[in-house]
Amino acid sequence: GTVETPTFQPVGTVGSVKGVAPRTLREIGVQQILANTYHLALRPGREVLRAMGGLHRFMQWDGPILTDSGGFQVFSLAELRKVTEEGVRFQSHLDGTPLHFTPETVVDTQRDIGSDIMMVLDELTPATVDEAEARRANGRTLRWAERAFAHYHATEPLYGHHQALFPIVQGATFPAIRRESADALMQLGAEGYAIGGLSVGEADGETDAMWDEAGRERFTFEMKGKSGSMNYRRAPLDVHDDPDAMRRWAR
Repeated sequence: GTVETPTFQPVGTVGSVKGVAPRTLREIGVQQILANTYHLALRPGREVLRAMGGLHRFMQWDGPILTDSGGFQVFSLAELRKVTEEGVRFQSHLDGTPLHFTPETVVDTQRDIGSDIMMVLDELTPATVDEAEARRANGRTLRWAERAFAHYHATEPLYGHHQALFPIVQGATFPAIRRESADALMQLGAEGYAIGGLSVGEADGETDAMWDEAGRERFTFEMKGKSGSMNYRRAPLDVHDDPDAMRRWAR
């Protein structure tokens, strides 16, 4: 479907926006929702999603869906994962079950989900990393993006609708690395680009500066905090979301 931007997308991590039915989402003007590949791979699992014909049918939502790749869990579940050049080995936060994500299997999982916009697997670093660590992680993110796009072009959607794949600009709070990341990812010729690795502990002014460095890319997600979310509405960005702030404000 068509999404008019700029827009805010509610978060339905495991295929449900908590406390809000899909019909209600439509009635209040929601155009697109976000779900999470890592969490959906655990619950309900790829096999269930395939059997149901994808997440749209599973949750009875006929609008666009964007899925994060699980890259945020590389950051948030640091104690339960091991990152190598091959990919990421997680230990499920639910029951300890091992879960192996590579750039290729993340594309395959999102094919099973049937999301309209898929994200590449990336390595998200804390805001406190030094420049050498940020550059190392960004280099891996770029290599993973190349692998993901090669696999994306070698596979087909499962449910009869087009799926786009977006790479993610990284680089922590280092302007030169952000520019290098954006320039390299633009060579992939993607239909859209994400600005990742922000609102993970950096100062508000640093977040604004990173927008400027990756200014050609017009998508951002998982921006937290009331003042931040309000400011992002005025930024040159197409789509943003916040998994926590809306619930806090409503309460």
